[in-house]
Amino acid sequence: MMSSSSFFFYSLTYFLFSSCIICPPTEFISAGLTIKHLFSDFLGSENERFIQYHIKRSIATLLVHSLLPFGYVLGLILTGHIGAAEIVLGHANPCWLVLSACALIGPIYALFKVLQWSKNNWSTHPIAESLAVYCNNNSSWLSVASDINIEFRRIDKITIDTNSITKIVATDNWIIKVTSYKCYFAHQSDTALIVNKSDTHALSPDRRGGVQYVNIEVTPTRPGARSFDIRLNALDFKDLQDRVTRPIVVLDSVVFHRTLLDRFIDTFKDQVGKNREFETAQELEQCVGCMQVTSNVKLNKLCNESTSPDACVNCYCRPMWCIDCMAKWFASRQDEMAPETWMSSKCTCPVCRAKFCMLDVSFIKPLENNDS
Repeated sequence: MMSSSSFFFYSLTYFLFSSCIICPPTEFISAGLTIKHLFSDFLGSENERFIQYHIKRSIATLLVHSLLPFGYVLGLILTGHIGAAEIVLGHANPCWLVLSACALIGPIYALFKVLQWSKNNWSTHPIAESLAVYCNNNSSWLSVASDINIEFRRIDKITIDTNSITKIVATDNWIIKVTSYKCYFAHQSDTALIVNKSDTHALSPDRRGGVQYVNIEVTPTRPGARSFDIRLNALDFKDLQDRVTRPIVVLDSVVFHRTLLDRFIDTFKDQVGKNREFETAQELEQCVGCMQVTSNVKLNKLCNESTSPDACVNCYCRPMWCIDCMAKWFASRQDEMAPETWMSSKCTCPVCRAKFCMLDVSFIKPLENNDS
């Protein structure tokens, strides 16, 4: 008889495996261990028949997910852990009873729903019902599906993967949110889009230096159409904004970085704010970069680098730049393909070409001129 420790190890392993099936991590996606890859022959081509593809994908997803409890119990039997499970949980334990019920009822219910959806050419499937709302003149949901399929085949659509199981598609006339079991549709001609929230996270699994997300509320005015939310990386916002024909309203209380440059400028300002100020009684002139604001930064060597051939050097230029223009100049001299290196990189003065890093940029602290 297997020990209880091996039973817990098996349970933990199966739980992690199930989690990766439900929400595939990057490693599973790269290895092709996802439902859409494993069932690619059954699903067909998304590009050719977008709607039919996702109806099939939702069915495959539902069936696979419903089989996970059954697979757990079957694994207990095949690996000889069933005895340990009965000892640890006990025959009358509610957890054991719930698990056993799910192992049997889950697949049966999923199969029942699939058979129910298949009636009348899948017209009762949730995706078909969502499309039926947009039918005109007693037309079928298939006519709306055909229009979306045609638009999806065009090269000017955009597709944004918001996570491993959700993506946003914007075509000429449609905004579509694809999830594991459903698709949400909004026709751009009668839809309001409002950015109502943003959140910033210091750590990101795929991007050094954190990430910022925006939440867009998509509200169709079509009777019967359901509203839905889009949560996407703030850096993808402009791509969506450029593709949709409706204006995206940003509430006054929401502030976010629409581009990578916006995000870098804020980070640049934060770092310069921590550097020692440069005191001067010199009269400050307008920034030569934008001619909009008074110059407020000075290149002032503060870093400790001195021996390296690539070391920073002193800049003797008078203050001529504002913080925003200096940040834009710094960013323009960096590798666009490696934004994670910008903070630790160097740049040259726009005038004298003296090399400096971010630690060498100081805000100016004006001093009173007592010569008079």
